[in-house]
Amino acid sequence: MRSLTFKLTAAFLLISLAAIGLAAALVWAATAIEFNRYVLDQRQSSFVAVSKAYYEANGSWAGVPQALQRQGLLPPPIQPGSGQPLPQPPPFALVNRDGVVIVAGGPFRFDQRLTPATLAQGVPIEVNGAVVGAVIFTGQAPARTAIEEKYLGRITQALWLAALGGALIALILGMVVARTLTRPVRELTAATRQLAKGNLERPVAVRSQDELGKLTTAFNQMSADLAHANQLRRQMTADIAHDLRNPLTVMSGYVEALREGVLPPTRERFEVMHGEMQHLTRLVDDLRTLSLADAGELSMQPRPTPPPALLEELAGAYQYRARQRSIALTAEAAPDLPLVNVDPERMEQVLGNLVSNALRYTPDGGHIALAARRVAGGVELSVRDNGAGMPPEVASHVFERFYQGDESRQGQAGESGLGLAIAKSIAEMHGGTLTAHSDGVGKGSVFAVTVPVV
Repeated sequence: MRSLTFKLTAAFLLISLAAIGLAAALVWAATAIEFNRYVLDQRQSSFVAVSKAYYEANGSWAGVPQALQRQGLLPPPIQPGSGQPLPQPPPFALVNRDGVVIVAGGPFRFDQRLTPATLAQGVPIEVNGAVVGAVIFTGQAPARTAIEEKYLGRITQALWLAALGGALIALILGMVVARTLTRPVRELTAATRQLAKGNLERPVAVRSQDELGKLTTAFNQMSADLAHANQLRRQMTADIAHDLRNPLTVMSGYVEALREGVLPPTRERFEVMHGEMQHLTRLVDDLRTLSLADAGELSMQPRPTPPPALLEELAGAYQYRARQRSIALTAEAAPDLPLVNVDPERMEQVLGNLVSNALRYTPDGGHIALAARRVAGGVELSVRDNGAGMPPEVASHVFERFYQGDESRQGQAGESGLGLAIAKSIAEMHGGTLTAHSDGVGKGSVFAVTVPVV
């Protein structure tokens, strides 16, 4: 199989050869036409000058053919039976003042009287202000001399040499251009092979801003995303193993101690075991929900829903937990909001995860505000708190699975670490977006989900 470099080089060479050959042919044809026209003009000028000088010297046209033959303007006479080839017919005919042909040429015969229209196409010969004759072009191209043939041959040779030189230059440039164009492709091919072997962190140098440069940039971004996803997968596996190990270790320890009689069975111990079992159940349920959302198989039944109703339902569900910690939980919707096209149960799950997250990081006596307003592209449902907040670099990662931006917050009881990831997946399944913002640690956070209107 021929390489792309060979194919591009061959294509450039063929195109260049076609262009050079066409240009050379056109230049040669134009040169030959113009050169023949130049020779014809020179012959005609000489024919007229010699004829005029002869008439001025002799006062008549008698003997003018011999004078023209001596100047090489007419072919010499051929003796019958000499075996010499017939000369080329003369390109000009000479007529006297009466329009009678005195020097035959081409279709014009000796002693033929020409029509005024034909005479008008000739070059008049004037002597002392009177027209004494005319030179008529017969349509026959004049024969070129040896010098003229040599000159035209040199021009033809120069054109062919120029065409050959152009072809060599085209070949060299074609190879350079082809290798330059295919270099990013070769580098991308090598990087793709490394990617197939598992080497995900091998960026390719971006050498241009054209389509190949954009392709290289996209490949580098894909490679970086794959490396990041692979890192997240490994981290997620480790986090899942850690979250599963803790409750299993606790329950295994209690079960073994109870079986061997080391610890007596008490209600408190069974409550601890039950709590760990619930934590495992929530973790498995969240993992299943997240996997269904990633696969696009999470059941959705969107219908027109008023945003205030979502906020009121949510505030009522979490009001008791907020009062237990003296946290003010309020809900406020802008007037005249349009209906949103959402699955109410799934959207309440999204907002519920956001409110649970706010309750978890808002101190006692704090404030959590639920709000709805019209924005470009839909309606924004937000959850704002005045809690712990987070650094700006953490806000872009909080939706990653098992991500903990603050080490002091890890290990929150009863939490799987997947709530925000699930909320983001469900929001995107609604055709919306979920974002997080914080002005810094201790300045609270804002989580906003934007959903399309009906």
